[in-house]
Amino acid sequence: MNRRMVIYILGQMLNAEALLLLLPTVVSLLYRETDIAVSFLLTILAALAAGFLCTFRKPTDRVIYAREGFAVVALSWLVLSIFGALPFWISGEIPSYIDCFFETVSGFTTTGASILTEVESLSRGILFWRSFTHWVGGMGVLVFVMTVIPLGDSRSMHIMRAEVPGPIVGKLVPRLKSTAKILYGIYILLTAIEVVLLLFGGMDLYDSLVHSFGTAGTGGFSVKNASIGAYQSPYIEWVVGTFMVLFGINFNLYFFLLLGKLRSVLQSEELRCYLGIILASTLIIAANIFSIYREVGTSLRHAFFQVSSIITTTGYATADFNEWPQLSRTILVMLMFFGACAGSTGGGLKTSRLLLYFRSMRRDLKRMLHPHSVEAIMLDGKPVSEETLNGANSFFLMYSTIACFCVLLLSIDGFDFETNFTAMAACLNNIGPGLGMVGPTGNFSAFSDFSKILLSFVMLFGRLEVFPMLLIFAPSVWRRR
Repeated sequence: MNRRMVIYILGQMLNAEALLLLLPTVVSLLYRETDIAVSFLLTILAALAAGFLCTFRKPTDRVIYAREGFAVVALSWLVLSIFGALPFWISGEIPSYIDCFFETVSGFTTTGASILTEVESLSRGILFWRSFTHWVGGMGVLVFVMTVIPLGDSRSMHIMRAEVPGPIVGKLVPRLKSTAKILYGIYILLTAIEVVLLLFGGMDLYDSLVHSFGTAGTGGFSVKNASIGAYQSPYIEWVVGTFMVLFGINFNLYFFLLLGKLRSVLQSEELRCYLGIILASTLIIAANIFSIYREVGTSLRHAFFQVSSIITTTGYATADFNEWPQLSRTILVMLMFFGACAGSTGGGLKTSRLLLYFRSMRRDLKRMLHPHSVEAIMLDGKPVSEETLNGANSFFLMYSTIACFCVLLLSIDGFDFETNFTAMAACLNNIGPGLGMVGPTGNFSAFSDFSKILLSFVMLFGRLEVFPMLLIFAPSVWRRR
């Protein structure tokens, strides 16, 4: 383990976080929230001091292998959350540091689970930082830093593989740093378009920005207690719902679209499956809730919005789906696990993994009948390596184990199974709301401090897709080479 290089990159991450904290500081000053601005400035000083201690001596050995990549990713998200929680705590707007940590992890991991019983009384600067963490964490904090830190492609690839969601990670262009810049360029462009469209819908600039941050990062923090439903605007609901779907698509496909490779986009099996699931779920739920809303258009709008919100793991709400019929609620719980596309800002298992699981299962069934048959599993017309399949299977095993242990430990608090199970699903899949006590009109404040810390780590496990967080607890990772 090249510990010196790991510490150096962590220092760079803290310096980057200090830079990002300037934006909510400016927002606080614009709204004349002097005390809040001071809390941000104190956090900036703390981050810069820690960053200086980590980077004042540059490592002579700058080599990064897989284990350094996993360690950097896992520790970076932990450290950023620890420091990112300080403005909430120093300002006193969230008195408990454990609650602050939970809220910050939820922000950076784009989960959207909250301990706040109501948000409209919080300061503008704090709410801006809360939603901005979604935007920063959506594309990946280390992908952002890779556009700044001068690392070689061979070193950066280990970091990108550990942070970018999905079973397969690759370059869009020969230079990985250029790939990171392209991804962020697309990310910024889509965010800006949504901001403009929300402004046309009557939102002010502040609300347009924070809700676009939540949509882009598929996070779901809102500045309204009733979330998007507070605006009572079908136009805003359709815009946000559509952009949630767009941010759940693999960003590589947008790059192909910019290059004019429309055929490559249309041939994506994952995209077709993802859109097909959304369409089918929307139609079934709309039919199921028609008896509640009595209008086809209203039923379709609410069904589409909640399906988009849940499958992309965003967590915005326009209705209390906790009160919907059992069929609709069951479909939404299933969508919590499906997730969006690989290479998007969404969480969950990912549509590409689901395709691999079903095709692997079909191949195994064929082998029972024809033991000597040889069949490659294909995705988008290309054979998938056995290494990728084994990785996907291992991920599912670890994912299921963590889910079971989490539900078991949450039961210590004594809440009902629906609340515990959907709280686990909401955090592990980075969704936000669940059912029962943690439904769209509820929150996580009733959980004990132990459960909040547990769920914070579950959110990190979900966002980083299990392996980076598991590996930092393995002694062999930290042994010197």
